[in-house]
Formats: sequence, structure tokens, C-alpha cells
Amino acid sequence: MPGTRMGKNAEKGTEDSGTGTEGSEKVTADTTTDGTTAAPRRRQARGERRISQLLAAAAGVFCRTGYASASTNAIAREAGVSPGTLYQYFPNKEAIAVELGGQLLQRAHETHGQAFRPENLRRPLPELLDAVLDPVIAFNCENPAFWALMHGTGVPGIAQEHEELHVGLLARIEAVLRDFCPEASPQELAHISNMILGIFKSSLDLILAHEGEERAAYTAELKTVLLRYLEPMITTTPPR
Repeated sequence: MPGTRMGKNAEKGTEDSGTGTEGSEKVTADTTTDGTTAAPRRRQARGERRISQLLAAAAGVFCRTGYASASTNAIAREAGVSPGTLYQYFPNKEAIAVELGGQLLQRAHETHGQAFRPENLRRPLPELLDAVLDPVIAFNCENPAFWALMHGTGVPGIAQEHEELHVGLLARIEAVLRDFCPEASPQELAHISNMILGIFKSSLDLILAHEGEERAAYTAELKTVLLRYLEPMITTTPPR
């Protein structure tokens, strides 16, 4: 949780000078009827809710305008707060993107782990494609800001983490291929893995651009393309 990052004045002079009435929630102590200070976790809970509100607003703005065109003023408007309130939690747009991107990257890692569970990888190829692709596609559809942040204008604070996710996903794909194609050389496995990931990313653009039946149709086409690409290479089926 970012907490009170660098203070609301870090960039305030460049985008907005208003402080807003919401700011009092961070500086006013809660007191009990006998005059003692209440437990700080009430203020902490309010702060966590406010951060979640700001991150949700940022996700919407990043999806609509892209990271490069987004501004803290637009994010504050989306969240229904003053820019001054936003600056109490984040010093600038990049800090918001880093926090949001970090949370989404963690969820992406968890999704990949669930998709590539050992029991999924022992299935016949058509079932394996369903088991692996469905949760990864669902994650991207449920979190369009992930695609906007990771594949649009680079955010310096999360570029390395995104590269680590990419490398880790390639390693997972190569490990699956090694079981299905034990005679393939390391170079061949690397080429095939990169091609699979490239096909997936290109198809994901189409999938995210559509909804309902059209989205389902493009998802089915992606699976068909990968199945026809991979079937001729398979020389063995891993034991169930």
C-alpha cells in the first residue's frame, strides 16, 4: 500500500492547486467520548478505501486514454475527489501506475500459476489449450488496464517486472513443449515458444476489442490456430 507517498505538493504546482475538503480525513484524529485518541486503524481503513478508489479510477482512465495521455486531474475527476486529495496518496501519475501495475502483475503471476498447474499439463492438447488459455484470457478481459499499462507506453517503474513476467511465461511454455516434443532442440523450443506467445498477444488484441459472442468466436479461433500449429510437432503425449 503506497500510504502517504511524498506529500500532496510533489507535483501540485504543475497540475492543480486545490486542496479539497477531503484532505481532512488524513489529518483529523478520531477521538472517543472520554477524549482519548481512537485506534488509528479506522483512519487506515479509510485510507485503504481511498487508495482503492483512486486505483480503480486510474484503471478506467488508462484504458480510455492510454498511460501517456492520462493525467492526475483526470484520475481525480474519475474518482470524484479533488486533485489535492489524490496528492495525499500519490505524488504523480507514474506512482499511481506503478502501484496499479504492481498489483496487476501479482495477479497475473497467480493466474499463470493456476493455468499451468501440473494436472492441466497432462491433458491432451485440445484440453490443455482450454485449461491454460481460458484463465489467462479471462484475467485480461477482467483487467483491461493490465493490457493498457503493459503494452502501451512503457511505465519505467514496472518495466522490469513486466519483462520478468514475460520471461517466466516463455519458460513455462518451453517446459510444456519439452514434454510434448522431447526431440526438439533448445533453439527450436525457444522459437516455437516465442511464436506461441506472439500469436497469443496478437489474438488478445482482437479478443479484448470485442464482447459476447464475438469475443468467444475470436477465442475459439485462437485455440484453433494454436492447435493446428502445434499438432504436427507433437511426438508424444505426457502421461496422465
